[in-house]
Amino acid sequence: MATSGVKLYGGRLSPYVNRVVMALEMKSVDYELVEMYPYEKSELLIKLNPVHKKIPVLLHGDRLICESLIIVQYIDDAWTNGPSILPTDPYDRAIAQFWAAFVDDKFFPLLREMREAEEEEAKRLVFEKVLESFALLEEAFITISKGKAFFGGDTVGYLDIALGSFVGYLRVSEMLNANYKIVDETKTPRLAGWAERLYSDSLVKDAMLDPQMLLESLTKFQAMPKTDSN
Repeated sequence: MATSGVKLYGGRLSPYVNRVVMALEMKSVDYELVEMYPYEKSELLIKLNPVHKKIPVLLHGDRLICESLIIVQYIDDAWTNGPSILPTDPYDRAIAQFWAAFVDDKFFPLLREMREAEEEEAKRLVFEKVLESFALLEEAFITISKGKAFFGGDTVGYLDIALGSFVGYLRVSEMLNANYKIVDETKTPRLAGWAERLYSDSLVKDAMLDPQMLLESLTKFQAMPKTDSN
């Protein structure tokens, strides 16, 4: 399928937008990034995504696709060149989608809750839940990867993208507070190694979010009212 006429609407530093960027890069799709701040619900965004009013939105010709994980699956199906993103085996695909949903429905909300906690005790309690969730993802990695480099096996796959889009933010969290280390080589060594491999993998290394850039962006926009992206 032709790569012309592809636009991605969203903020480059959004982890959800970053998922789509990684998928497009893996498939070598030419696209135009139309910057939108995740904290603003512009008239254009409401027109593009009137249901959820969130970024990212992918425009492919005259087709609009919303929701980051749905967009990633669409990209995998629409462009058959390049490596497969989702597993081809129905069971493996279902398992990858299950854990991707876990990342969005359980893991990331806990990260947000921890970031927004004002009292130190409340932050500590949420942090314990974050570690429990990350330990589950460590176990999932051991099972799904079957001893290989990524959730997707020898190459980056769907679940690598789903979770990998948050790795930069995990590193920023650790830069801000060393007492809340999530990617811990002693507690979750497999995921710690996986995160390092993502940042050096030829398919996605240029798309991975730089922690220092994220830190500067968060500092700049921390006072702005926030809306969701997904």
